[in-house]
Amino acid sequence: MAPASKTTERPTLKTIARLSGLAIPTVSRALNDAPDIGDATKARVRQIARDIGYRPDRAGLRLRTGKTNVIALILSTEHDMMNHTARLITAIAGATRGTPYHMIVTPYFPDQDPMDPVRYVTETRSADGIILNQTQPEDPRIRHLMEIGFPFAAHGRTNWASKHPYYDFHNGTFARLCVQRLVERGRRSLVLVAPPTEQFYAIEMIEAAQDEAAAQGVPLKVLQGASSDEALARVEAAMSAHLDRNPAVDGVICGSTNAAMAVVGSVEAMGRSIGGDVDLIAKEAMPFLTQFRKEILVLHEDVTKAGDFLCRAVMQAIDHPDEPPLQHLEHPKV
Repeated sequence: MAPASKTTERPTLKTIARLSGLAIPTVSRALNDAPDIGDATKARVRQIARDIGYRPDRAGLRLRTGKTNVIALILSTEHDMMNHTARLITAIAGATRGTPYHMIVTPYFPDQDPMDPVRYVTETRSADGIILNQTQPEDPRIRHLMEIGFPFAAHGRTNWASKHPYYDFHNGTFARLCVQRLVERGRRSLVLVAPPTEQFYAIEMIEAAQDEAAAQGVPLKVLQGASSDEALARVEAAMSAHLDRNPAVDGVICGSTNAAMAVVGSVEAMGRSIGGDVDLIAKEAMPFLTQFRKEILVLHEDVTKAGDFLCRAVMQAIDHPDEPPLQHLEHPKV
């Protein structure tokens, strides 16, 4: 028998069956991770499929099974591509390896209704499940998906979180830890560069930061004119205006890596120093900020773990819809 990698025919299930010595139905079930097929058989079939460059006919698969084996990751083009979102995409893509599923990224733009890509995927059935983020307390996208019974997982909670799959970073704990650390370092006038205030995690972050600041007896204001998700120039301009009005500010909390970089620009443009005149603390998904300015204080958000979990959560929602939804809440540590 010729080596699998040498075949010149268009790879099909029949090709894999011939090279493996298995029946076509067995090959199909192995590629679709059927529970009654042994792990060794699955591994052998998948290796042959990789060697010959087999790709399933999505149209044929959908006709036979009603499935596409596609997971749609729906993302805003405004989000932090350099750090948070790039890491999330990589993690979800990695989690599909060795499974029947693959990921497609479906973007939407600032002037577009966030419901548009959700409706497109659900109405065309171009994917079996959806992963989305930037959730609102009563997110219309999640309401719609729950109402029609379409599988999904959310990076973030909602007011209905007990009923759906999610992975979330506890931004309330993050905010409290940030305030506590700044106060421990002697900072007495704080400002929070918060996420967009309509989002669940922004509300949680703002409320916790304000409560902790009050408990610590220090004033804290939320930056007006820009959110942590906006362009660096906009955040920098808003922060410069805030510092002009509030020269006593000596502690800043940032909800994103990009916002932290913009704050550095604002502070240093006024002739003040990070770590000296002003302490800056932010969260990040991968080590970067301390390379940019070693004086920045950071808390880590494990977006790699989030992506892996979300992928498993949406696959369970697709394949085992009657099982309880997978849910996880990550608590940050200093």
